[in-house]
Amino acid sequence: VFALAISDRAASIILVHNHPSGQLEPSREDIALTERLRKGADLLGIDIMDHIIITADTFLSMRETQPGLLKSCYA
Repeated sequence: VFALAISDRAASIILVHNHPSGQLEPSREDIALTERLRKGADLLGIDIMDHIIITADTFLSMRETQPGLLKSCYA
């Protein structure tokens, strides 16, 4: 996940994945993975700006719907 961000010297990234089922609600696995990735990003000094779930019709911002999950490592 972080290889390109590191090689491009990115200060921040946005995670995006799809839910082909059309269900927008983040699963427990989505939330757990986001927490693990945030911890890794914090160690690297990379800010995760958002984790977006997309379907065929719409999208969901985990930053907006999961308060505290994606706090900035620069805060």
